[in-house]
Amino acid sequence: MREIVFDTETTGLSPASGDRMVEIGCIELVNRVETGNSFHSYFNPERPMDPAAQEVHGLSDAFLANKPLFEDRVEELLDFLGDSPLVAHNARFDFSFLNHELGACGRLHISESRMVDTLALARVRHPGAKHSLDALCTRYGIDRSHRVKHGALLDAQLLAQIYVELTGGRQIGLSLADTLAEERSSDAPGAGAVSVAAKPAFRPARPHQASEEERMRHRKFIELLTNPLWLDGPLAEEYTTGIGSN
Repeated sequence: MREIVFDTETTGLSPASGDRMVEIGCIELVNRVETGNSFHSYFNPERPMDPAAQEVHGLSDAFLANKPLFEDRVEELLDFLGDSPLVAHNARFDFSFLNHELGACGRLHISESRMVDTLALARVRHPGAKHSLDALCTRYGIDRSHRVKHGALLDAQLLAQIYVELTGGRQIGLSLADTLAEERSSDAPGAGAVSVAAKPAFRPARPHQASEEERMRHRKFIELLTNPLWLDGPLAEEYTTGIGSN
C-alpha cells in the first residue's frame, strides 16, 4: 500500500486569518517502507512572515521572496500525492493549510477521509505521555540531532519513522524491503533472469564427545561424592558400570 507522510510550515496558525503555507515536504512509503521518493518545495506566501512562526522554522521574508507560488507547483504536488492516504502529525492543521492553498488556486479540496493523524495514534498508543515529534523520537530512539529548527522535509522524514513504529515497528518492513529491492532490480539490464538464493555453506557439527582427560576428571569427581542420589534408584548399577567403562 502506498502512503504519503507529509509536513508543512506556515506563516502562522490559521489560514482563515490569512496565513499561508511556505513549505511542504512529502515522503513516499510503500508497505510502510520508505522508497526514497519525495516531494519538497518552498513557496512565496505573498505576505509578511509572523515573527513567532519564523522563530519556529527560520524561514524569512528575504529567503522566500524568490520562491515559486503555490499555484506554480500545485500540479507536481498533486501528481505526487495521487490518491494515497496522507499521514501527518496533528493532521487537521496541515490539511487545513493544504486545502486552503488548493482552494485558492481553484483546485478541489482533499477529503479528510484520506487523513491519517499520527498525533491521534500516539495518544491511543501512549496515553498520558508527551506526543510531540521530539518526544516520540526520544521514545523510539530516532536520531533527531540534526533537527535544529522545524523543517517540512526533515520533519516528514522523522515522522515516517515514527509512523512505522506506531503501526507495528520496524520489523514489519524487513521482508518488504527485500521485495522493493527486487522490484527495482527488475528495471536493471539483464532483468528477467530468475534469481536463485545461494545455499548456505555446509558447516559440520562441532565435536562434543568428552576427551579422555575430561572423563578421568569426571570419574575422580564422582569418587569424592558420598551417597549421591542417582545411585539409590534402579539405574544405579547401569550408571556405575557406564562410569567404569568410560
